[in-house]
Amino acid sequence: MKKEKAKEIARKRDRNVAKNSSSCCASARAPAKSGNQKTLKIEWQRLISNEETCPRCGSTEEELDKAVSTLKQSLAPLGIEVILEKKKLSVSEFKKAPLESNRIWINSHPLEDYIGGSVGQSPCCDVCGPSECRTVKIEGQEYETIPSEIIIQAGLAAATQLVKAGNEKSCCSAKE
Repeated sequence: MKKEKAKEIARKRDRNVAKNSSSCCASARAPAKSGNQKTLKIEWQRLISNEETCPRCGSTEEELDKAVSTLKQSLAPLGIEVILEKKKLSVSEFKKAPLESNRIWINSHPLEDYIGGSVGQSPCCDVCGPSECRTVKIEGQEYETIPSEIIIQAGLAAATQLVKAGNEKSCCSAKE
């Protein structure tokens, strides 16, 4: 059953990659360094209160670190550098928008865009107070902690866009 879900998630990811990379100027979304070096930037933010975060965000951080390590090893031979930026949300920022905590972006796009997922919410813990915290829903499964496998899938989908963008001639430059 899990293999079937993984295959379906991969099919949805491939459809999303095709949809996101088929538009004109898709390469404009792909940040690149000089030469052939490309960058896959992963940003993650979470609530920090009294130097603590909630168990949900703490577990996601561990999964994120594993995923980034795997992505760095896998993408380096393709000339893609993986950069992770961790941001802190203050208590006041969290109170204004609790679903911004435990949020991951890859190359400025929400992780959910790459995996055919959606955002949910559920009660969390004392650190978060009465606010419901962010979850990710994929194929009817809701994740409070975002597993490294999902982060890797999203990262590979984003890397596919980078590689395709580097291999295609921009439609915009042809019009100039």
